[in-house]
Amino acid sequence: MLFLIFVVNDDAMEYIADRITIDEKICNGKPTIRGKRIAVQTILEFLGAGESAEEILLQYPSLEPEDIAACLRFASDMMNRSFVIKTVA
Repeated sequence: MLFLIFVVNDDAMEYIADRITIDEKICNGKPTIRGKRIAVQTILEFLGAGESAEEILLQYPSLEPEDIAACLRFASDMMNRSFVIKTVA
């Protein structure tokens, strides 16, 4: 079974231009941090596994504390939106 998710409310999130980049040529269009090949999902998975922001910054020295905060804000904003899930073929 395949599911498609459609975002119902697609108002632009201002901070995306500063910290979160979505480019179909980078990481297959996944949200990344400042155009780097570091996906927001990767940072969220590290945080979910219990790593601290400081530990992540040591592993990714090109990141800044504001990048991690932007990942959390992005995830929070995505969960604050309305979605419609439809079954497809």
